[in-house]
Amino acid sequence: MLTRLDIKHFKCFELLKLPLAPLTLLSGSNASGKSSVLQALVLLHQTMREHEWSTRLMLNGQAVRLGTVLDVVDKVHGRKAIEIGVVDDGGSAHWTFTGERAEMSMAVETVVADGATEAQPATLRHLVPALDSALAQRIRDLTYITAERVGPREVYPMEDRQVTRVVGPQGEHAVSLLHWGRDEVVLEALALKGVPPTRLRQVEARMRTLFPGCGLVVQQVPQVNAVTLGLRTSDDTDFHRPIHVGFGLTQILPIVVAAVSARKNDLVLVENPEVHLHPAGQALMGMFLAEVAAAGVQVIIETHSDHVLNGIRRAVKAGTLKKDETVLHFFRQRGTDAEQVVTPTLDENGNIDVWPEGFFDQFDKDMNHFAGWEA
Repeated sequence: MLTRLDIKHFKCFELLKLPLAPLTLLSGSNASGKSSVLQALVLLHQTMREHEWSTRLMLNGQAVRLGTVLDVVDKVHGRKAIEIGVVDDGGSAHWTFTGERAEMSMAVETVVADGATEAQPATLRHLVPALDSALAQRIRDLTYITAERVGPREVYPMEDRQVTRVVGPQGEHAVSLLHWGRDEVVLEALALKGVPPTRLRQVEARMRTLFPGCGLVVQQVPQVNAVTLGLRTSDDTDFHRPIHVGFGLTQILPIVVAAVSARKNDLVLVENPEVHLHPAGQALMGMFLAEVAAAGVQVIIETHSDHVLNGIRRAVKAGTLKKDETVLHFFRQRGTDAEQVVTPTLDENGNIDVWPEGFFDQFDKDMNHFAGWEA
C-alpha cells in the first residue's frame, strides 16, 4: 500500500507530503490541486506502462495529456524541474525530472530507490534501476478512472486480454474486461453472499445495490471484435440498449467493474464517483468504496460530494472500515493565508474533528439564508 506521496514544484504545489491510507478522500474547491495529486501518480503510471524502458517522464499518453514542461512546473517557485516521490510499506522511490519549457517529456535527472541514488541513469525499467520493484509494479498496474467516462454505446470494443487488464481512464475497456473475466473469482472479502463469486455475477449484484433491479448481459458480436451490453432495471422487463436505461448506469459501471476486478494490494484512483448518481446512490457509492478498501484494495477518491463522504463515515461507524484506514484531505487554492491542505480526522463513530471553511459546509451556509423565515 502507498503510504505517502511527495511532490515538489509540480503545478500548484511548492512542496507537498501527502499521507495516504487504504481509503483516501481528496476534496476542496475547483483548481485547488486535487486532480494534480492524482496526475502525479498517473504520469508515473503511464510512462511505466507505455514506455517500459524510458528514462524520461512522458507528459502525454493514453491516460493523461498535460502538455509541456511549462504546463506542469510550478510557475511561482519552480524553474525547469519537478520532483515526485512515493512511499509504500516496503520501500520508496523519489524522482527529479528536468526539461526545457517547450518539451513534452522530462528527463530523469536523479532517481532514489530504496536509499540508492542514481544520477542521469542510462538505463531504467519502469523508471527504476531495479528489475523487480514491487513499488513500481503497483504504480504501473494501477487503475485510473477520470470524471469524463464514456456514455452509452451500441457496441463496445473487445480488446486483447493484455490491453484489458484495467478498465481504462474513461472506462472504455470496462465491458471488454467484464466479458473476458466473467468467470474469474473475485476477492473473497469483497464477494456478496448468496451470489456466485464470479466477476459478472458480482458486478451485477453490486450494480443492483446502486440501481435496484439492475441486470446485465454481455455478448460478443459474431465475427467482430466487439461486445454488446444489455441492461435492465427490473426483473420484469427485457434487456435494453444502454441508451434506454439512464446515463447513470454506464457512468458507474466502470467503477464497479474496476473495483470488483481488483486484486489485493491493487491501487484504484477515481475522479468524481458521484457523477450522474442520485444523492442516495452517492452515499451508497461511498459505502461501496469503503468496502473495497477494507478488502485490501487501496482506493484514492477525488470528490465534491458530501454524500460520498457521509457514505464513508457510515462505513466507519458500522465497522466496515477502521478509522485509521481512512484519511480525508481538504485542499484550498494557493494564495490564501490558510494551509493549502488540511487533514480532518474521523473517530470510530464517523465523526469529523474539524470542519474547515469550505469543507462540505455549503448546505449549512445555504440554510442560514432561510433562518428566521416564516413558514
